[in-house]
Amino acid sequence: MHLILLGPPGTGKGTQAKLIAEKLNAAHIATGDLFREAVRQGTELGKQVGAYMERGELVPDELTIATLLERMRQPDAREGAIFDGFPRTLQQARALDEALAGHGMAADLALLIDAPDDEIVRRLSGRWLCPACGRIFHEVSQPPKQEQLCDGCGGELMQRDDDKPEVVRKRLEQQRPPEELLAHYRKQGKLVEIDGAQEVEAVTRDLLAAIEKTTVVS
Repeated sequence: MHLILLGPPGTGKGTQAKLIAEKLNAAHIATGDLFREAVRQGTELGKQVGAYMERGELVPDELTIATLLERMRQPDAREGAIFDGFPRTLQQARALDEALAGHGMAADLALLIDAPDDEIVRRLSGRWLCPACGRIFHEVSQPPKQEQLCDGCGGELMQRDDDKPEVVRKRLEQQRPPEELLAHYRKQGKLVEIDGAQEVEAVTRDLLAAIEKTTVVS
């Protein structure tokens, strides 16, 4: 299966993508990770992607899709793929549909993990990270054993500027999946909405149930 995970920041989309990919034995394809790996490997696509990243510019849709398709040719993607972070716009969705169709494939489901703004702000504004080792903590759900210190390396924790409450609300306005993108998948009968305000295990359960239902129907 080829699944698309949609949702604003703070709904656990990346975490769920990894969990679902593992359970389905599918490849977890996150565009940011994909770009960095392509650059590291020094492939032709990686060189092109790297040029845009060095200039601080967005990677064009056609190059992003070409990178996705190249990744999907790898052995671990034979059982399917979970797209995490793409598409973000209607134009990208249409381009992805066309590219997949050209290879005899199609997205099976677009899974929208969503939650109320207040819940997302609570989650993101309580998040602290260790710049030394990258571990992430949360004031409520996963606090450090010692205040402001990383459990792993003992480094001093910091909060990203874009995790501060007033900034989070502005980010949400810009980073929620646009309605026209959701309408695109809704019209195809592929959009399934999942309550992202639940605990991680409950969200995973609902995602797997939606996927299983689609598998049975198809």
